[in-house]
Amino acid sequence: MKKILLALTFIAVSVFAQNFTLKSDTLKGQLTKTQEFKGFGCTGENVSPDLSWENAPKGTKSFAVTVYDPDAPTGSGWWHWVVFDIPKDKTTLETGFGSKEHKNIVQSITNYGKSGFGGACPPKGDKAHRYIFTVYALDTDKLGLDKNTNPAVVGYYLNSHTLAKASLISYYGR
Repeated sequence: MKKILLALTFIAVSVFAQNFTLKSDTLKGQLTKTQEFKGFGCTGENVSPDLSWENAPKGTKSFAVTVYDPDAPTGSGWWHWVVFDIPKDKTTLETGFGSKEHKNIVQSITNYGKSGFGGACPPKGDKAHRYIFTVYALDTDKLGLDKNTNPAVVGYYLNSHTLAKASLISYYGR
């Protein structure tokens, strides 16, 4: 009986230990001035946080990362970062990745109207907004889109190629 329980415990741990997971040493429950946008009345540093992920599902051919604020007063939220065509062997984005160009990795335009990371900038006095950082494991090497593709179109392609996704949520208010 002990052997059976031990075997079942090992199987359960093995299965659950393989969950696709997103992590960050930088992100905590609250964003800081470092991740706040510089512009639109905000005075932050606009630096993207470090992100890393593990246990991508079998069949993953590339990754994508997005940052979305569902609380933005637009009626459709706000896309702060859209990165795709990340090679399957790259499982980290270092701090500041969003302000640099990267060969064969696309950072398309955000709702700020330009590509790269666009930090948090909720209206003054508004409740703290949620910033959802999501990594997608995709079944394709390339989405076939470019840096001028708007976030909604990228989202459509992401959803049609997603094998798994993992998210972290941080909050920010001014």
